[in-house]
Amino acid sequence: MISGLVGQDLSGFPRDNGGGQGGPIPGSKWQVQWVETPGWLEWAGACRWRSAVPCVGLTLPLKTASLVKCLTPFFLTCPAYFLFWIPEDPPSLLGAVVKCLPVLSLAAGLQALAPSGSTATLLKWGLLCSAVGDACLIWPDAFLHGMVAFAAAHLFYLVAFGFSPLRPTLLLPIALVSGLYLCFLLLHLPPDMTFPVAAYSLMLAAVLWRGLARGGSAGPGALLFTFSDSVLAWGTFVWPLPHARLVVMTTYYAAQILISLSVRDGPKHKAS
Repeated sequence: MISGLVGQDLSGFPRDNGGGQGGPIPGSKWQVQWVETPGWLEWAGACRWRSAVPCVGLTLPLKTASLVKCLTPFFLTCPAYFLFWIPEDPPSLLGAVVKCLPVLSLAAGLQALAPSGSTATLLKWGLLCSAVGDACLIWPDAFLHGMVAFAAAHLFYLVAFGFSPLRPTLLLPIALVSGLYLCFLLLHLPPDMTFPVAAYSLMLAAVLWRGLARGGSAGPGALLFTFSDSVLAWGTFVWPLPHARLVVMTTYYAAQILISLSVRDGPKHKAS
């Protein structure tokens, strides 16, 4: 019954006029009590059984203004990266900080948007691991450490996306495309990088599967992350690409914000 009310017009439901009692929802066992709060409208005593079963609160989505406020630091730090960090410069702590700031600001924004909840916590840990990976990739000698950090981030994303709905039909096209790309990439890898890259590719393919299966912003976020890493791997191990930095980092930051916003989406189930 609760899920059936989401997205419906509630204007016809009884409003509380100060007595705090509300009234019954037409055609249901529920009664609604409206409470005005400064930030948004809340069903504070909503969904209470007439037989005094404990209340289950429902909160309407956060206002767009709140979302923009939480994401403003991200949109400010992204241009800072492209303007002030020059890849030809020697690796430095300042360069690492500038590169990590957009992802760290996303983690802070996610904390403000969703301070609690298992999905939000997992996504925040994924962002923090990604920031560690960003810093490591500043130094060429720390490339493997960066790959491990990003693999940990993908593990958090994988668990955050969940395994329902399963949608196993997505596995075949993902396996075909990822497998063909990996087979070609392996021909150009040094022997000591074969297993790490193969293991990372498997984790990335799993995140792509679960992101597409979950739906919402998680799907395009996982797709952009896969594309970004594929371009990065090609430029690193196969052949340098023109404007690779712009392509890799633009798609990477876009992927991270879409994955972060998936905290507001539930898994999309097909209608029965």
